[in-house]
Amino acid sequence: MTIPYSSTQPVPAIGAVTPPSGAARPRLAFLGTGYLGATYAICFAELGYEVLGFDVDEAKIAKLAGGAVPFHEPGLDELLRRNLAAGRLRFTTEYKETADFADVHFICVGTPQRADGMGADLSYVESAVTGLAQHLTRKALIVGKSTVPVGTAEWIEQLVGKHAPADLGIEVAWSPEFLQEGFAVEDVLRPNRIVIGVKSDWANAMLYASHKGVFDLAATEDREVPLVVTDFATAELVKVAANAFLATKISFINAMAEVCEVAGGDVTMLARSIGYDPRIGNRFLQAGVGFGGGCLPKDIRAFQARAQELGAGEALRFLHEVDLINLRRRTRVLQLAAELLGRRSGPAGPDLSGTRVAVLGATFKPNSDDVRDAPSLAVAALLAKAGADVHVYDPEGMENARAAQPDLTYEPSMNDAVRGADLVCVLTEWADFRNADPVALGELAAGRRVIDGRNCLDSALWTHAGWEYRGMGRP
Repeated sequence: MTIPYSSTQPVPAIGAVTPPSGAARPRLAFLGTGYLGATYAICFAELGYEVLGFDVDEAKIAKLAGGAVPFHEPGLDELLRRNLAAGRLRFTTEYKETADFADVHFICVGTPQRADGMGADLSYVESAVTGLAQHLTRKALIVGKSTVPVGTAEWIEQLVGKHAPADLGIEVAWSPEFLQEGFAVEDVLRPNRIVIGVKSDWANAMLYASHKGVFDLAATEDREVPLVVTDFATAELVKVAANAFLATKISFINAMAEVCEVAGGDVTMLARSIGYDPRIGNRFLQAGVGFGGGCLPKDIRAFQARAQELGAGEALRFLHEVDLINLRRRTRVLQLAAELLGRRSGPAGPDLSGTRVAVLGATFKPNSDDVRDAPSLAVAALLAKAGADVHVYDPEGMENARAAQPDLTYEPSMNDAVRGADLVCVLTEWADFRNADPVALGELAAGRRVIDGRNCLDSALWTHAGWEYRGMGRP
């Protein structure tokens, strides 16, 4: 039965539900312990739930079980160690152990872009669901949390029907995630909304019980957490629709930066001015080198691909231009570098041979070690391809950057990267870079030229210190 309403206000506890395991609260499993699954597993243990994290990657599980988070997320290491010690959290590589333990199984595996097109690769989802389903021996709820094409939940129901005994009554639900890297602990413990797609009162009650810790924490802090109860398709669309909107907003202001660059305007003043309009708001209106990471780029492409399959491709044609605008900002940095260094561009682009360039930032955003589709690292590779001797520094992303772009030179500090540089490119807005002393850096550099790829520097301060400054979309 489909729940016949959609509520955007907190709801009272749905009638008492007894978890199939017989435990007082639902026991939770998170399948996939990458960024999404590990963060949720650790934070839900912090909320008092008994939690099991599952992954087929033995090295990753061993690291988590040993008290170390395999990625950078502020505050998560301490929570991991505390909940391991408390006995509320443990990890496994065994499907049977996972099936025997949990009442609610959250699918948190990756859904990368397919190698042969723009669509999402659901092979990890299929492996997780089929591996779990064939070991289930009692009623359970399987909840999708990964970002997937609309229609995936119905497909998962079919997989469960094929691989789990029908008399167990296994049910499926959907509850998208809304994590922001660098703020993920707060996003789990204090979410701005929870969305669930269900087909039965039992699934609704189980998911409410699984999130009661979140609602209880909110009550102690006198906050409300909106709960949206809806159908499968809407729940699946929420995350991709949100990411498409945010990507569009970022590309919009970067398109305005392109106009400002030829018209002599200042995109930072333009963004501030339109951001005061409450219908628009100022968040995600920072022009720069564009968006990246493991979500927005792949999600808008997968959304287009799925819309095309459903016969609604025309509705999302604008996302193709959003993607193109985003990619153009990377080549704009290369053009600015050539201008500042006095190099002409030929048919093959500018020749930056004989120049040393410092790239400050390798991650796609600060407070993360994630370099997936990072504009900063892509620009560094473009500069190197143009012949520049590129030296990269990032506070947290060096190991991942070195694995992704091994031919670049990596330095142990910001000063080492800047020393002897003819040009400095600030491409990730880490606080260390925003607050850097331009006078001190100027004494290290061979040439005082800086490209502010995130419009995060005080242009007047840097100019006063003798730097030739170029921002994105700024005069």
